[in-house]
Amino acid sequence: MSSTLLINARSYETRVALVENSQCVEVYVERHKQGPLAGNIYLGRVARVLPGMQAAFVDIGLPKAAFLYVNDVQEAPDLYALTPAETPPQRPPRGENAPRIEDLLREGQDLMVQVAKEPLGNKGARITSHITLPGRNLVFMPTINHVGISRRIEDEKERSRLRAILQEMRPAGAGFIARTVSEGQDEEKLRAEMNFLCSLWGAINRRRERAGVPSLLHQDLSVSLRAVRDLFTREVDRLVIDCKAEYDQVVEFVSAFMPSLLPSVELYHGGEPIFDAYGVEPDLTRALGKKVWLKSGGYIVIEKTEALTAVDVNTGRYTGGHNLEETILKTNLEAVKEIAYQLRLRDIGGLIVIDFIDMEREANRARVVAALKEALSRDRSKTNVLGMSALGLVEMTRKRVRESLGESLNEACFYCDGVGVLKEPSTVCYDVLRTLERELRGSQAREVTLRVNPRVADVLLMEERYALEELEQLLALTIHVLPDRELHREHFEISALN
Repeated sequence: MSSTLLINARSYETRVALVENSQCVEVYVERHKQGPLAGNIYLGRVARVLPGMQAAFVDIGLPKAAFLYVNDVQEAPDLYALTPAETPPQRPPRGENAPRIEDLLREGQDLMVQVAKEPLGNKGARITSHITLPGRNLVFMPTINHVGISRRIEDEKERSRLRAILQEMRPAGAGFIARTVSEGQDEEKLRAEMNFLCSLWGAINRRRERAGVPSLLHQDLSVSLRAVRDLFTREVDRLVIDCKAEYDQVVEFVSAFMPSLLPSVELYHGGEPIFDAYGVEPDLTRALGKKVWLKSGGYIVIEKTEALTAVDVNTGRYTGGHNLEETILKTNLEAVKEIAYQLRLRDIGGLIVIDFIDMEREANRARVVAALKEALSRDRSKTNVLGMSALGLVEMTRKRVRESLGESLNEACFYCDGVGVLKEPSTVCYDVLRTLERELRGSQAREVTLRVNPRVADVLLMEERYALEELEQLLALTIHVLPDRELHREHFEISALN
């Protein structure tokens, strides 16, 4: 499979795209006025301890206090920087004798924490007190006594070799995980990276001793270098960068940590923008829309809500042959590939509910679920797919660390306030009439000035002129309707004159 990593760097924004077989499958955007938080390490102060939630709010210097759950104080961290195959063993279930948040933390206590999940919507950042420092080949866990090997390294002899190296070299009580790219690396290279990560941890602790509270102790790599660290593997044929300054930084980083891949790094000299030249811009445009058409004529609709993301599958223009079940099955199987692709491209996380077209045969239902799991197997984020319900619904989860592509590039419509619909002009007209009757009945006013949106004014003065005159007789006053283009369609202003 042909893969290319593209970096489009400008003074205001850096975009990274992973292109597989001429199709953009992952994209990361970093706007320099608001850098990413995930991976940053802070010295914070416990603001509130909530025994009822077994959690605490910690002030780390952000507009909203960060959320710290009890599991992230005493147990293994949520390793946001790893692929699913590199995650350590599952946490043991919490029992009655497990420490409680009020026994572990107190208000006013200073605490070193790391951002595990970016602030999402109205929620503050999710943090952990167990630090992870990812490198190219290894992930250092200074607070966890654990040695792990990526499950994507399947050769048992190689797994044993890496485990023995890490067990021998690691500091007492600390933990390391060998990432997928560590396969085949010699001991000296792993030792050098281990020493680097341990030195970095020492520098963070020295910074902590003289830092105020709250303060930033360590900032994760830029999006370009993170992409090089996490995505630039032997499977990636080329790394193409369109900015000389960024190119120089990447070359320095690659020379230090992965010199064998240096020949694959290129500086882009093309005339048109790099994302246009590689066909990435159209994929990004599609990723911001709600409706995605399938080649057969069917389509899927992706809707984000506060609680979950809903995906609806429809046959659309596709009518199939003579067999309805086969038509539905073909549409669902085609939708499976597009859904897996869109979830990865848009970086949609959390709870996801997919409404497939209902199928009668149980074998076909199982086939669609199996195809979905297979399509998601190439996703670097951890996914969990449940079976299909009797209504044709599939529930799944996808690991969420930061805002999705749509959330980071879009904002709620200032006009409809994110609802997506507006009241029909006649509906607003009737709201106005009812409000006038409610507020002015028994009033001493003789004249009323009513400012409304022009669309609503048209309805009042034309279609509902009789209702307006009837209200004037009922209230014994004169109503002057003034169109105001500055007013939101659903808003209106009433001014009474005695």
